Amino acid sequence: MSLTQQQAKEKIIVALDVPTRAEALDLVDRLTGEVGAFKIGMQLYNAEGPDIVREIQARGGKVFVDLKFHDIPNTVAEATRVITRRRASIMTLHAAGGLKMLSAAAESAKEAAESMGVEKPILVAVTVLTSISQQEFNEEIGIQRPIAEQVITWAKMAQKAGLDGVVASPKEIRDIREACGEDFVIITPGIRPLWAAANDQSRIMTPRQAVEAGSTYLVIGRPITAQENQIEAARKIVAEIMEAEC
Repeated sequence: MSLTQQQAKEKIIVALDVPTRAEALDLVDRLTGEVGAFKIGMQLYNAEGPDIVREIQARGGKVFVDLKFHDIPNTVAEATRVITRRRASIMTLHAAGGLKMLSAAAESAKEAAESMGVEKPILVAVTVLTSISQQEFNEEIGIQRPIAEQVITWAKMAQKAGLDGVVASPKEIRDIREACGEDFVIITPGIRPLWAAANDQSRIMTPRQAVEAGSTYLVIGRPITAQENQIEAARKIVAEIMEAEC
C-alpha cells in the first residue's frame, strides 16, 4: 500500500541546523505545509534560546526539540518537564543515560502534560549516532559488539521505561520493529535521496528505503535546506516516499 501525499509529508522532519533565528524562520515560512515538522537542535537552541520554539509554533510548524538530555534522573526529569510545557511535539534523551533516567523523564512528561491539559510530546531515546561507523563504535567508544545489537538493547530499555520510541540509523529499523512492535516510533536521521551527498553520515538509506523498512519519521537536513530551491527538494522527497510500498 502506498502513502498519500499528506501522509508522505507528515513523515518528513526538517533539521533546522542553522545558526540564526532569521535563517530558521525563513525555512519554516518556506516549508510549512510541505513537511511534517521542524527539528531544533543544540546549535539553534543555544544560539537563539527557547523562544524559537514558540516562534516556529506560531507559524504553524510542529517542533521537535532535539537536545538529547543525558544527566542524573532528577535533572533530566525537570528538563523534560520544561520542554513539555513548551508544547514540543517530539523530544530526545540519550539512551545511554539508563533505565532510571528514561523512566523519570517519561513520568515527568506525563505529569506535566496532564497538569496543563495538553498532549504529551513523543519521547524518543537516541541510540547510536548515524555518523558513527562500526569500527569507531568498537575502537573509540569501546563497546565490543555489533551496533545493531546495542541499538536493540537500548530500544527495549527505552520501551520498558515508557518512552514512545527511539532515534536510530535506517540500518537498524527492521530489527527494532521486530523487537519492539509496530506501534513503536522509529525516527531515522541519515536519510539521503539518491541525488544528495552523504556528507558526514555513515549508515544511511534513501527516503523510500527507510519508509519501506518501517521508519515512522525521517529527519532530513541538507538534502532540503542546502538546496537552491528548498520547496522543490522537499516535494521530490515526498514523491519518492509515495513510491514506497508500506
